[in-house]
Amino acid sequence: MSSSLFSKVLDVAGPGKFPRAQKWVWKRIYNLLSRFWSDGDWRFMNYGFVPAKPFELRPEDEAERAFIGLYQQAVDGLPVEGARVLEIGSGRGGGSRYVARYYSPTAVTGLDYSPETVRRARKLNADVPVLSFTTGDAENLPFPDGSFDIVVNIESSHCYGDVPAFAREVSRVLKPGGWFTFADMRPKSQLAALDIQLGAPGLELVENRNISKGVVEALNAAETRKSERIGKAFLFRRFISEFSGSKGSMLYKGLKGGSVVYVARRYRKSQAS
Repeated sequence: MSSSLFSKVLDVAGPGKFPRAQKWVWKRIYNLLSRFWSDGDWRFMNYGFVPAKPFELRPEDEAERAFIGLYQQAVDGLPVEGARVLEIGSGRGGGSRYVARYYSPTAVTGLDYSPETVRRARKLNADVPVLSFTTGDAENLPFPDGSFDIVVNIESSHCYGDVPAFAREVSRVLKPGGWFTFADMRPKSQLAALDIQLGAPGLELVENRNISKGVVEALNAAETRKSERIGKAFLFRRFISEFSGSKGSMLYKGLKGGSVVYVARRYRKSQAS
C-alpha cells in the first residue's frame, strides 16, 4: 500500500472533515493494527518524545524509553500519588502502565474506542493491580461527574469526530481542581482551531508547549526497532510505515519541517466548577 493511499485515508479521517466516517475509519485501523502488531514487547502506539533532560527508568523499561517520554512529560510534576487517573485513548496500555508503576496512583483506568485494542491492553498489562481497561467513546465517557483527579490524553484526539464534545466530557469527569494533560499533533494551520476546541467551560489553560523537536528525536531513536517489525508486514508494509512515522513518511517530514506541530498542554479545572 502506497503513501498516496495513506494520504486518502488521512483525508477521510482528518479532524472535523467527516465526523461519522472518521471514528469508523480510526476504530478499524486500530483494530487491524492490534491484530497485526501482536508482539508482547510492544505496549505503545505513539510517536514518542525525547526530553532535553533524561529521566530515570527501570532496566526492564529502557527499550520503551522513547515512547514512555510522552507520558513522563505529561505527568511530571502533577499530583499523581494517591490520585484516580483516567487515560482516554489508552491504546495497548503502555502509558497507563508507566503511570501506574512509577507514580503510585490509587487507580488508573485506560479507555479506548477499539475493542480489539482494549483486549490487547488487558493481556499485556495484567500484572499491574491498580490498572484496568474499558471500551468507551471519548465524546461520551461512561463515568459519573467528578470521577477523576487527572485525565491524560496522548496522541489520540486527532481521531475524534467532535473534539469540543471530548473536552466537555473531560471537564465533566474531572474533580474541581483536577488536571487535564494533553499531547497531540495538528497541521500548523489547525492550531488556532484547537485552542477553541479544547476551551471547555471550567478548563483553564496552564501550560502550552511545542514539543515537535523531541518527538522527531524519538522517531529517530525508534527507527531501527520499528523498521525490523515493519519488514515482516508483506501486505501493509508501506501503509504501516506511513502510519508509524518512519523516516521519509509524510508525517515524519511534516513534523520535522514544521507543517505539522506536536503540542503538549495542561489544563486545570476550576475549583468552583
